Amino acid sequence: MLRIILSGCCGSMGAAVTSCAKSMDDCKIVAGIDIKNTAISDFPIFSQPKEITQEADVLIDFSNPSLLDSLLDFCLEKSVAAVLCTTGYSQEQISKIKLASKQIPVFFSGNMSLGVNLLIELSKTAAKVLGNSFDIEIVEKHHNRKLDAPSGTALMIADGISSALGKEMHYVYDRHSQRKPRDKADIGIHSIRGGTIVGEHDVIFAGQHEVITLSHRAESRDIFALGALNAAKFLSRQGVGLYSMPDLLK
Repeated sequence: MLRIILSGCCGSMGAAVTSCAKSMDDCKIVAGIDIKNTAISDFPIFSQPKEITQEADVLIDFSNPSLLDSLLDFCLEKSVAAVLCTTGYSQEQISKIKLASKQIPVFFSGNMSLGVNLLIELSKTAAKVLGNSFDIEIVEKHHNRKLDAPSGTALMIADGISSALGKEMHYVYDRHSQRKPRDKADIGIHSIRGGTIVGEHDVIFAGQHEVITLSHRAESRDIFALGALNAAKFLSRQGVGLYSMPDLLK
């Protein structure tokens, strides 16, 4: 039985992970972490990782970037593997994640959906085929409570395209302050926030007299919850190192 600590357990994603875990007979949430203890659960909830006394194999985090240090300190001290699903980390925080992965298994991904990661691979293929003859724009849409913009997924797509093209692309988030033609090295990234949109991403390749659009739409948070739980199961079988969705999909 895989023993899981769920960080951000009282949030929307925490509720989805809790619900999905209940339907599985090979894993169990033994403790939760959240500053707001508002969830009705069959596991204890703590406001800080250091308060937890339950033994666990993996920690899943759907919380806030501000908690990263305390979560990594806990996982390193207790030798607990970490599945980090939170988005909006700074470059300094990403460096800390990479450093921690030298001592414990860490799974780090800006999106836990199989479909989204397929979208990234398709975008990389399209970029290689279309080359510099098509302009690339990314449009992402999320609910009105999402804190970070652009989404971690939009940045994953842009990074994937940049790697496929073999050169550093310039990410443009705001065009209204610019009075100049679009540069071929630009990838425009646009964020929309509203209502209860779970998550939508469009990758637009605009060429001469034709447009190709690759799209993914999430209709339920369950796809991310199941992805996180599958990542936790995968990580429990791995040694020290940094892992992501491509490793899970092999």
